[in-house]
Amino acid sequence: MNRKKFLKKGIVGMGAIVAIPSVMSSCSSDDNNDNNPNTCALSPTETAGPFPIKTPADLVRENIVGNKAGVPLLIKFIIQNTNSNCDALTGVLVDIWQCDAKGNYSEYSGQLDGNFTSEHFLRGRQTTDANGNASFISIYPGWYPGRTPHLHVEVKRSSGASLLITQVSFPEDVSKAVYGTSEYKGDADTNNTNDGIVGGANIADSVTGNTKEGYTLTKTIKVAG
Repeated sequence: MNRKKFLKKGIVGMGAIVAIPSVMSSCSSDDNNDNNPNTCALSPTETAGPFPIKTPADLVRENIVGNKAGVPLLIKFIIQNTNSNCDALTGVLVDIWQCDAKGNYSEYSGQLDGNFTSEHFLRGRQTTDANGNASFISIYPGWYPGRTPHLHVEVKRSSGASLLITQVSFPEDVSKAVYGTSEYKGDADTNNTNDGIVGGANIADSVTGNTKEGYTLTKTIKVAG
């Protein structure tokens, strides 16, 4: 999704979101092997976590914000096929789920701030286009005890068969800046170094922007399609 399209779609239905990304300043992620365009290796497989999406087929949508406030985040995934020299993988399903600015997930009870079993915020599904792209309008995720800031992603065949479940982490300097804003609860208690699940092993390829105008995250995910 280009910036003009993001602005057009993001203005409608963003709930209490605090800003809309516009001119992006540079703030890149750390380097890792999965970011190397010359490497055609599977992305890391990670746990779905304790709060996987329950009704993905009912959540086909690009704007996953719901009524949640936070720093805007445009998420851009590129899905590649390791069985075909990492060519773009077209027509596969990409499911995403994440916590809100306070560290709560929808669809579950026992959350930090209550019971969200009847809500479906910050979850969604898209189908990759001819270039293997799928994008989501979201907010920067918050954190909860014991975990570094992250996104959950599952790539599935159109039949629903799972190809990969993974997680994507964030550059720590970006998280620190975001968590200093009013919607969040201060610095995370866990970072990429001491997170026992994803950490820096599957960090975003790039996260550009600022807390006022929002951020854009890009990530290439490689699966055996």
